[in-house]
Amino acid sequence: MNDKEELVRKGYDTLSEKFQKNRPIFDIGKELEAFRTLLPKNAKVLDLGCGTGIPRTKFLVDSGFNVTGIDFSEKMLKYARKNVPEATFIQQDMTTIDFQENTFDGLIACYSIIHVPREKHSLLLKTIHTILKPGGVMLISLGSKEWERTDDFLGTNMFWSHYNPKKSLQMIKDAGFQIIFDRMIVGGGEKHYWILAKKGNNDLSNRFFQIYLELREDFEKQVDLDFNFSGITYAISIVFWSNARIR
Repeated sequence: MNDKEELVRKGYDTLSEKFQKNRPIFDIGKELEAFRTLLPKNAKVLDLGCGTGIPRTKFLVDSGFNVTGIDFSEKMLKYARKNVPEATFIQQDMTTIDFQENTFDGLIACYSIIHVPREKHSLLLKTIHTILKPGGVMLISLGSKEWERTDDFLGTNMFWSHYNPKKSLQMIKDAGFQIIFDRMIVGGGEKHYWILAKKGNNDLSNRFFQIYLELREDFEKQVDLDFNFSGITYAISIVFWSNARIR
C-alpha cells in the first residue's frame, strides 16, 4: 500500500461516523436492478469497497445473494457488520484480493475504484475478470474525466485518481469484458461514469439485454405493478407487453 492509498484508508477511518450519518445516497436504483436481474438465484457477489454496507451491500443481501464485502477501513467495516450482519466482511486492500478463479457470479465497486491510483486500474480490472465466473457480471463506477487530486472530503484529506471514460472503457474491454451499458450519472453534486459489463463474448445476449433495459423503462411507466417481478419472469413480462403494444 503506497502513501496515497494509506491516505484514503486513514481518511475513511477518520470520517467513518460522519460518513455513516451524512453521506448522500445517490439514486443508482436502476443500475443496481439491472445488475441484480442478470444474476442467478443465491448468487455469490463481491462488493469491492463496501464502506458501511448501506445501501448497496444491504440491497444485495435483501435480493437473496451471498455477499462478501471488502474494505480496507476497519472503522467503516465496523459499521458494515452492524448494518448488514448477514454479509461476510473482510478487511483488505482491493488491489491485493486473491480469490480463486471463477469464484463470484457478480461484483460491484461503487465509488471505490476512484480512490485507487489509476496506474493500478488495469491490473485490478483483470483480477476482477479472473475471479468472476464465466458469464459473471460487473457493475462499477469510475471517474467522469481524467483527474488526480488530494483534497478535503467531509473534513479530512482524501485522494482520487481517474482516467478519462474513453480510456477506462478500453481497459475494461482489454480485461476481457463485454459492455452491456456505460453511462454518466449525476447525483449529490457529483458526476460518475458507470459501466455494467459481463465476462464472456456473447455479443447477441448483451444486445438482447440492452434492448430489454430500453423496453423496461417504458414498461414501468405504463404498467401499474401491484406485485414484485424478478429475474426471468420480469423479462418475459416485458417481452409479452412490448409484443402486445406493437400489435
